[in-house]
Amino acid sequence: MSKGKSRPPLPPRVPASQAPVGQAPVGQARSGSDSAPDLAFQRAVAAYQRRDLAEVDRCCTEILRRLPTHADALHLLGITKAQQNQFRVAANLFARAVKLQPGNAGLHALLGKALLSLGEAEAAAASLSEALRLKPDLPEAMFDKAMALLGLARLEEAVALFDAVLRARPGIVPVLYNRGTALLNLRHFTEALRDFDEVLRQKPDFAEAHNNRGTALRRLNRPAEALASFDRSLAHRPGHMATLINRGTALFDLGRLEEALACYDLVLSREPQSADALFNRSVALRELKRYDLAVADLSRLIKVALRYDYALGYLLHAKLCAADWAGIPALAEQIHAALARGEKCATPFAVAGGLPSPSDQLKAAEIYVADKFPPAPAIWRSERYRHDRIRLAYLSADFHNHATAYLMAELFETHDRARFETTAISFGPLGDGRMRTRLERAFDRFLDVKDMSDPDVARHLRQQEIDIAVDLKGFTEGGRTGILAHRPAPVQVNYLGFPGTMAASYIDYLIADPRVVPAGSEAFYREKIVRLPESYQVNDRQRRIAAPAPRRATMHLPDEGFVFCCFNNSFKLSSDVFAVWMRLLAAVEGSVLWLLEDNAVATGNLKAAVARHGIAPERLVFAPRIPLEHHLARHALADLFLDTLPYNAHTTTSDALWAGLPVLTCTGQAFASRVAASLLTAMGLPQLITNNMADYEALALKLATSPDLLAAIRNQLAQQRLKAPLFDTDRFRRHIEAAYVTMWERSQQGLPPVAFDVAPQDA
Repeated sequence: MSKGKSRPPLPPRVPASQAPVGQAPVGQARSGSDSAPDLAFQRAVAAYQRRDLAEVDRCCTEILRRLPTHADALHLLGITKAQQNQFRVAANLFARAVKLQPGNAGLHALLGKALLSLGEAEAAAASLSEALRLKPDLPEAMFDKAMALLGLARLEEAVALFDAVLRARPGIVPVLYNRGTALLNLRHFTEALRDFDEVLRQKPDFAEAHNNRGTALRRLNRPAEALASFDRSLAHRPGHMATLINRGTALFDLGRLEEALACYDLVLSREPQSADALFNRSVALRELKRYDLAVADLSRLIKVALRYDYALGYLLHAKLCAADWAGIPALAEQIHAALARGEKCATPFAVAGGLPSPSDQLKAAEIYVADKFPPAPAIWRSERYRHDRIRLAYLSADFHNHATAYLMAELFETHDRARFETTAISFGPLGDGRMRTRLERAFDRFLDVKDMSDPDVARHLRQQEIDIAVDLKGFTEGGRTGILAHRPAPVQVNYLGFPGTMAASYIDYLIADPRVVPAGSEAFYREKIVRLPESYQVNDRQRRIAAPAPRRATMHLPDEGFVFCCFNNSFKLSSDVFAVWMRLLAAVEGSVLWLLEDNAVATGNLKAAVARHGIAPERLVFAPRIPLEHHLARHALADLFLDTLPYNAHTTTSDALWAGLPVLTCTGQAFASRVAASLLTAMGLPQLITNNMADYEALALKLATSPDLLAAIRNQLAQQRLKAPLFDTDRFRRHIEAAYVTMWERSQQGLPPVAFDVAPQDA
C-alpha cells in the first residue's frame, strides 16, 4: 500500500538582516547653500559614529523638515531606522533617496535590503538587480538578491548568486548555509551536505545547520546519520519543535515507530495545532495499523490546515483501511474538486483506491509527480549502446516475500539469456528465506541499493549502460520514482506495481493489455501504451499449494453452507459493495462471508457494519494472515470469491484462480478496476465478468443458488488452469520480451516511444 513519508518543514534560512546594513554617507558642505542643514548633517554623522541613534534621528528629522530633498539625510536616517528594525520607515526613506540619486547603487541595495526584511521579495529583487546593474561587484547586494530569490523559490538563480559571492569572499558562513538550503530544496542533497559540513566546521554550534544537514542525510537514505545530526541540533537548541519533528522522521525511517510517535507526541503536547506533527504522527500510526488514531489526527489536521499537502487523500486511505466508511462520499467529492483546482490534495494511490474516475487518477498523478519527482537533469544523453544482449533492469523494493515476487519470480528465472542480461535493483528490506534466495539466483546481477541515494542509483544504472529500466513499484509503498527522474536509461517502463499512469515525462511506456487499458482510453495515460495480447499480469506456475487442504472447522467456517470470500486488503472494501454482500447473505440461507483479517480496527468496524445490516455476527468470518502456500490451500474451503470495486483484486484474483476458486468481478473505468476482468479473460472465464453492480449481485446470487452451474465453472477452471494463457509463464515471457525488443529497437534507431500492440507469440 502507498504510505506517506514523513515530510520535514522547509529548512530555515539565515535572514538577510544578519548581514551588515550598509555604510553611512559622508556629508560634504555645499558652497553657496544654506550651511545649517550641512552642519546638522555633520552632527548626525558624528552621532552615528558614536552610536547615538537618537541624536541621528533628531538631526536628520530636523534637516528633512527644512530640506525634504536632502538625499544624504534620507540615506543616513534610513540606515538608522533599519538598525532599529523599523524597516517600513527605512524603505520609504531609501525610496525617496533613490528618486533623488537614481544612479547610486548603494541606495538601491539598501532599499532592496529593507524590502527583503519586510518580506517583499519581488520588490527587493528588483531593487537589488538595479544596484547590481549599476555596480556589478557588490557582494552584499548579490547576497541579498540571492536571499530574495530564495524566498521566491527561484532556487537555481539564488545558487548562482551565492556562488558569485563565495568567489569574491570564500567561506562566509551565512552564504554557505543559505546556498546549502537552496541546494536542499533543489534536491541536490550531496552538494547541500557539503555546504552544511563546511558551515559546521566553522561554527559547530549552529543548530539550524545540524538540522538541515540531517534533512540532507535523510534524503540520501542515511537515516542513522540523519538522526545523529538532529540530536546534535537539539543539543544546541533543546526542545525546538521543527527539529523534534525531523528527529521523528529519521526514527520512522529506521523502523523505530514508537520512538517516532514519542517525538510527535512531545511536539503536540506543546503545540497542539502543529500541522507537521499531526501529519507525521498519522503516518506512523498508519504504519502501525492504528487506523482509527490516524483518522483522528488527519481529521484534526484538516481543521488546522485544510490544504495541507495530500492530507485529504491520506484521510481517505486511512478511513478505507479502517473500513470506516462514514463521510467517504463527501470526502471523495472534496478531493475531486481539489484536483480540478490543481491542488496537492491526494496521492495517486489514494485516488486509485477511492475515486473511480480515470481522469481524477491522471490529474492526481500529474500533480504528485510534478511536486515530488520532477525531471532532473538527464544523465543518459542519447548515447547508443552496442551490447551483445539487451541490458534489462528491474527496480523494486519487493524482492522478498511479497505479492510482486510471487507473480514474477519465474519470469526472472526464464528470461532468454541469449537475448537479455538481467539486473535486479533492490531498494527494499534485505529479506531472507526461500523466496529471497530464489530471486537472487534468478538474475545475472542482484544489487542491493537500499542505502544509496536516488542520484547515486541512477548514476549506477548509467554506468552499467542499462538499456531498459522497468519500475515495478510506481507510486506504491517503498517506490523510488526519483531514480528514473534522472533518466538513467534510454527506455524507462512502468509495469505491474502501480495500476495506472505515473504521468512522468521520463516514463516512456506502460505495459497493459486490451482489457485494463481498452482502445479509446489512452488519453488517461501519459506513457505510451504497450498492450500484451492476453493479460498484462505475469504469474509464477511454481507457487506451491499446501496439501492436504485444511478442514472448514479449523478455519472457523461452518461444515455446511455456502462460503462467499474476499481476501483483499481492507482498503479495497467499500460500503456499496459490502451492502451487496450483506444482501447476498440475507438471500442465501446458511451462507457466510469469509474476509481477510487485515487489521483490528477494520475487523471491529466490519463487525459493526454486519450488525447494522441485521446479519448475525457469526456469519462474518475472518482469516488471519498465514504463509502463502497455506493461504492458497485454504481457498478450497470457499465456494465463490467476490471481487471489489473501484479497486479490484489483483494478485488475489490470481491466487484464487490458481487455487481453483472462481472469481466474480465487476469492471469499472480505470486500470485498477479492470484487472480481474483481464485475468478472467486470460483464464477463459469471461462469464464471470459483469459491468455493473446490479448484474454482479444477480450473478452472485445465481451462482450461490445453482450448484450445477457453479460446479460446471469450477470444473472448467480446473481443466483450463494449466492450459490457459494466464498461467502460461513461458508464453507470457515471449510476449513481454517481444515488447522489450520493440522498445529497444526504436531507441536504437533514435525514434521516440510509440504505442503498440504485441502480437501473440507461438512457441
